[in-house]
Amino acid sequence: MSTDRGYHHGDLRAALIQASFELLAESGLPRFSVAAVARRLKVSSAAPYRHFPDRAHLLGAVSAAAAHDLHAEITAAADAAAPDPADRLAAAAGAYVRYVLRTGAGFPVIFAAELYELADPERRERTRALMTTLIDLATATGTRTYREALLLVEATVAVAHGYTSLFVDGFFARNSSTVDAVATRAVEAAHTLVTPARP
Repeated sequence: MSTDRGYHHGDLRAALIQASFELLAESGLPRFSVAAVARRLKVSSAAPYRHFPDRAHLLGAVSAAAAHDLHAEITAAADAAAPDPADRLAAAAGAYVRYVLRTGAGFPVIFAAELYELADPERRERTRALMTTLIDLATATGTRTYREALLLVEATVAVAHGYTSLFVDGFFARNSSTVDAVATRAVEAAHTLVTPARP
C-alpha cells in the first residue's frame, strides 16, 4: 500500500519543497537527493517524480523559492536600516546570515552550478530580481561602474556566507554566539567594505 496516499494533487509538490529546505538546513547540498526528501516525507521513492523529473528540477524549485524569500528578507532588512546606503547594503549581509542559517539555502543552492542549464523561467526571474536588488544597494553606496558594484556585492555575500559557514562549523561555539550575534558581526564586517567603494 502506498504511503503517500494522504497527499492530494498539488500538496505533495509543496511538501517536497519544504522538506528539501529542511534537509538542506540539516545536511547541506552534497547530501541532498530526491530519495532523501522522499524518505523524510515517508512517501514512496516514485512519488516525487510525479512533480519533478529529477534532482535538478526539485533543486530548481527550491532555488526559485529561496531566491524569492531571500530577496524579500534583504529588501525588508535594507528598508529597516538607516537611510545611509552603507547601512542598507550591510543590512543585506545580516539578512543573508539569518536566512541561510534558518533554511540552509544560501547562494550555493540558489546559484548551484548544476542548475545553469535548467530551463526554468520562474527561477531565472527570481534570481535576477535578487541580484538586481543587491547591485542596486551596492550602486547606491557610490560605486562608479557596474563592475565595482558587482565586486562589492560579491564581497558582501562572501563576508555573510563566511560568517554563516563559521557558525555552522562551530567556530563561535566557545563564545556561545547566537544567530543574531553572528548576523550583527556580518553586518559590521560588511559595512567596512563600503568605505573604499566611495569616491
